[in-house]
Amino acid sequence: MPPHCDSLDGPVVTAARESLEAGRVDLVLPFVPAQAEAEVRALFDSVLPVRQQGDAARDVADRLFFETVVRLHRAGEGAPYTGLRPAGLSVGPVIPLAERAIQIGSPDPVTDFLTGVLRDQLQHRLDQVLTLAAGRDRSVEDARRYVEAMLGFEVYSHHLLQAMQASTHEGNGHG
Repeated sequence: MPPHCDSLDGPVVTAARESLEAGRVDLVLPFVPAQAEAEVRALFDSVLPVRQQGDAARDVADRLFFETVVRLHRAGEGAPYTGLRPAGLSVGPVIPLAERAIQIGSPDPVTDFLTGVLRDQLQHRLDQVLTLAAGRDRSVEDARRYVEAMLGFEVYSHHLLQAMQASTHEGNGHG
């Protein structure tokens, strides 16, 4: 997964920052699993007064809060916490399109992009199968290469269908 939930400009830290600024822990709680809520609430209550002790204390308190909510968020996904990533890292082409789709209420930006990628990938893989099919009668090795490509194309197609029919993010602890 590209850096997103664990980056300083990702949705988890953004919600944590808004939560601290507003003095409302509920703004970040949707990003952590229910079983982590007590820990987040306790830390929130601890860092709020520290933030009032100057810029340096505020920076340390904020960083601790950000790291904690990201760590708990990642644990809820079943993923390891490897630290906060800097802001401004590339998240690849799909995340911004998905964010745009949410803003406009239409899947079209994601659909259009993924349809093009899917078409290109399927065509490339099918071309390999067809190229190998032409020479599969030359030898057992050529036939094996064809079979590997042919079955690979079929399995790739099957895995795509499974991914498209998979449940939402809730399978990663966010249900």
